Amino acid sequence: MLDNDFIPKVPNALPPGYRFDEFEIQEAIDASMTSILYRAWDHQLERLVAIREYMPKAYVMRNDMMELVLHSERDHLVYTTGLNSFMQEARQLAHFNHPNLPQVLRIWSDNNTAYVVTLFYSGITLDELQKQQPSLIDEAWLRRMLPMLCGALATLHAAEHLHRNLSLKSIQIQDNGLPILLNTGAPRRGQGSLDEGNTLLHPGFAPLEQYTGDLASQLGPWTDIYAVGAVLYTLITGSAPPASVARSIQDSCVRLAESQPEGYSLNLLQAVDKALSLKPEDRPQSIDAFAALLNIQPDDVRELVSSKKTGTALVPVEDPDSTVALPRWKRYQAALQIGAAAVAGLIVGALLFGRGSPAVSSPEPAPASLAVNQSPAQVSAAPAAAAAESTLARVYIRMNDGEQLSVNGKVQKLTPAANGFASLQLPAGKYLLALSGGEIPRKQTIVVANSGTWLVNPQG
Repeated sequence: MLDNDFIPKVPNALPPGYRFDEFEIQEAIDASMTSILYRAWDHQLERLVAIREYMPKAYVMRNDMMELVLHSERDHLVYTTGLNSFMQEARQLAHFNHPNLPQVLRIWSDNNTAYVVTLFYSGITLDELQKQQPSLIDEAWLRRMLPMLCGALATLHAAEHLHRNLSLKSIQIQDNGLPILLNTGAPRRGQGSLDEGNTLLHPGFAPLEQYTGDLASQLGPWTDIYAVGAVLYTLITGSAPPASVARSIQDSCVRLAESQPEGYSLNLLQAVDKALSLKPEDRPQSIDAFAALLNIQPDDVRELVSSKKTGTALVPVEDPDSTVALPRWKRYQAALQIGAAAVAGLIVGALLFGRGSPAVSSPEPAPASLAVNQSPAQVSAAPAAAAAESTLARVYIRMNDGEQLSVNGKVQKLTPAANGFASLQLPAGKYLLALSGGEIPRKQTIVVANSGTWLVNPQG
């Protein structure tokens, strides 16, 4: 039952109580130039979810039947193009399994528009955090966040996907302290997309190549890196840098390395300045290069995966003899480093924000006959049994609703966290990870030889 007298806090929003099958709208919680975000209840799984509705307010309005109608038929092409882009971006995001990227659950069309359902992530945006708790943000806090944010972006970039919409409002800090990248995939220019006229771009955060179709071919990881630099600049100084179009005429952006804000290292300030270079070629060309400038040390995360199965986030899913040509910006990336950067978010979050950590189970060690052979130096250093006992790997495993995990045939009582990953600790040995209870059984064999962290997604 809907109240026809309901006046939404967000103009043109669907009212509380509106139903899409099992999903019931509770409240409109945010809106942008192109969409409305709702908190909703999933009656089938009995949990909160987030629903984003494609709603470019400059072109459409909602009628009494809750359908979107165009202000003018002249806008039909640009609206349809934007709608298709909205749905395509959601489909692409659904392929990523990363704890700092939203997990897409469903997408459908209705009311002459489209809807995307993701897990509901409670927390506040960086924009709200800066306004409400500015004293919380210092260099130590930024350096806790950066490995996770860089890991999420590296995951996108490894799939040739750019965020293109980064700002303080598109990064949410969850209640457990972990960041989530929101609003990925702003429509590209030059294809009738809705950012013609710059309506979608965030002044101060968008680099010059996003403002004109003449530079559209120059989009790459460095485009997102500029926005990350702008986010850091804003958090450090309290105000966003001047818009890149204005800087291209007269650059009034004060370099942080020259002003040297109190409490921040020269290394961090120089990295931000480099990221905010106007020319794309003057910026770091990959997330790895940017991380190196920041002195982020992904080497602390050991790369342990020996198999190349689809869904294992630590290694590239490709044949080592493959000669497939890659785009120019892809050739800047080292695949193993990208994988390590992706896992860095999990490690830092687990260590620094323990109150939101997933359940941990420690299965019994595998038989000695299943352990990986150690090097002669390791054998001479200590008995094999002592080495196995000292080796302990943290494994984050992607679990779907209703699935149950068995390790070497032994059922594990694990509950996935909100990001869809459950964790367990495994000593040295060989393990068969089997997931049952879902649509199809999934399994993967891993061999633990060193201490470290794994991120796995078994396949059917």
